[in-house]
Amino acid sequence: MKKTILTYLPFLLLTACYDPEPYVSNAEYTSNSTGSKNDVFAINDGQQICNPSVSQDVENYPASMLWLNFGTDLHVKSPDTAVYNTKWKKDRKIVEHDRLTISDTAGNVRWFMMRDTANGDCEFQDPEWSTHPNFIAYLRAYDKNGSKACDNKDYGIFSVRISDKKRYEFYGKGKSSLAAPHIWVDPSVTDVDTSAKDTTLKGFFGTKNVRLVYVKQKSDNSNRIVFKDFANGGKEIELIPPSDYNGEVLDAPLISPDGHFVVYNVSAETGPWGGYVQELSADSKPVKIKQEDGAMSGPVQPHWFKFGDRVFVVWAELSGNSVVLDADFKASQDGSLGRTVMREISLMPGAASSLAISWGNFYDLYPVPTIGGLSPDGKLLATGTNYGFMIKLP
Repeated sequence: MKKTILTYLPFLLLTACYDPEPYVSNAEYTSNSTGSKNDVFAINDGQQICNPSVSQDVENYPASMLWLNFGTDLHVKSPDTAVYNTKWKKDRKIVEHDRLTISDTAGNVRWFMMRDTANGDCEFQDPEWSTHPNFIAYLRAYDKNGSKACDNKDYGIFSVRISDKKRYEFYGKGKSSLAAPHIWVDPSVTDVDTSAKDTTLKGFFGTKNVRLVYVKQKSDNSNRIVFKDFANGGKEIELIPPSDYNGEVLDAPLISPDGHFVVYNVSAETGPWGGYVQELSADSKPVKIKQEDGAMSGPVQPHWFKFGDRVFVVWAELSGNSVVLDADFKASQDGSLGRTVMREISLMPGAASSLAISWGNFYDLYPVPTIGGLSPDGKLLATGTNYGFMIKLP
């Protein structure tokens, strides 16, 4: 994992939202939280993670989040230590980015997928829960020369079906490690026919109504947000960048719950940060996220939240000039690091630009900056830069 902010930000992806029935919690919050701060729960306690992504399936994976590991001991409870080892050993090393993990606030691993070295997997990168509870988008690296040392990586865009761990290949290679893919899947799909041919898009997702966005790195090292609508031919379309774009990182594009818009981050190495909402069409122009007077910073890692018929954009504000935080959020909840905020938004796809996006009420959610999304039931925030946490909202 590269440590500069410029290249680190895309590895801290957020999540768009799916809207099943709210989950009523029972005992999932009795966990490793300590002291008086019993609303904050460490994820992989004390060890660095990246790519926090709050669960979009509050029925099967309540109080949980998806994350990517580093090459250190893992502080979680493994369901299968023969495969998912948690301790670094000479003969069974924990390799950086060698697994995708969904774990809960009690430290239990609820789901995982290990890299497949027999089929050339060098590492995973940029995992992000899709708008649909059963699918995750991620990057898979392989070595261009076939070396097991994985010194010359190339990246492809894949999806994994959580229910059976089958994979689908959008692109096998040729993408940047900063691609940060996200997918939207028709929410009417519930039970996928697992007997269908999973090498086809319809067989894998149960529908052709699938959309993909990712960040494309151009030859001059500038970026563009790219989207594909597979129900309408899958033509690759580059979105128009912000009018003041000057080569900054266009980061973490996330498709809206209705599948027609995208939200993303624009960042220089140490700020200032900005967030934009844009319709998924070739001629649409990005609309800058409206900020409150006195905001601590521009929006950092904005993402969607849908509750009933209401849609919101949630983002972090930072008090400093770095999004890589090593603070213990169980002890630092006084707003000194930043905060998480939310604003309601109305979306009208196909309307004139002056009508397509309009902003509503502003909400101050929590005095800690979080970047991993708000759960579909509105109960939990997820985050993780150096260390991962989930926060139960009051």
